[in-house]
Amino acid sequence: MDTTTTRLKLAVIVASNRQGRFGPAIADWFLSHTAQHTDFAVDVIDLGDPGTDLPTALSHDPAPAVRDRLATISPTLAGADAFVVLTPEYNHSFPAAIKNLIDWHVTEWQAKPVGFVSYGGMSGGLRAVEQLRQVFAEMHAVTIRDTVSFHNAHGHFDETGRHKDPTRPDAAAKTMLDQLAWWALALREAKSVRPYTG
Repeated sequence: MDTTTTRLKLAVIVASNRQGRFGPAIADWFLSHTAQHTDFAVDVIDLGDPGTDLPTALSHDPAPAVRDRLATISPTLAGADAFVVLTPEYNHSFPAAIKNLIDWHVTEWQAKPVGFVSYGGMSGGLRAVEQLRQVFAEMHAVTIRDTVSFHNAHGHFDETGRHKDPTRPDAAAKTMLDQLAWWALALREAKSVRPYTG
């Protein structure tokens, strides 16, 4: 495989499964930016989708129904070269659904970069991101320094889901995606020479 010409596989994870969540509006905005970034081929894993609902009791021998759900999620994670987690902040932390998804997987995260798009109140979800950095470090993933963050997110978008003043968030998204692509390609090329042993 020519790692310099094959598009990078990006998995965008919508981390909230809360009823009435604002995540889909943020996701639509962000996916419009990934569509313009020619380095990436994008898959979306929406944790609000009932098909992604995993039990909180982990198991080395999951029940058939759980194996069926993992079969729709795990291959996408395993095949991804990079991830973006789109997360709100709940009680100074991240949603349980994303921690559950992380914990059901191990090698799928290793030696891959993770970017973040966060939203919330005054903090813009940044406390959730800082905690997720620690979790992903334990999974042998590399987190991207620059993030996209929406403080008081509801006020930034109109009723059609369009950002009212997109100049700064558009620039932040491009910066993060450029860094993500650099790390994803560098790590993919490194693993093609020497497999990662996590």
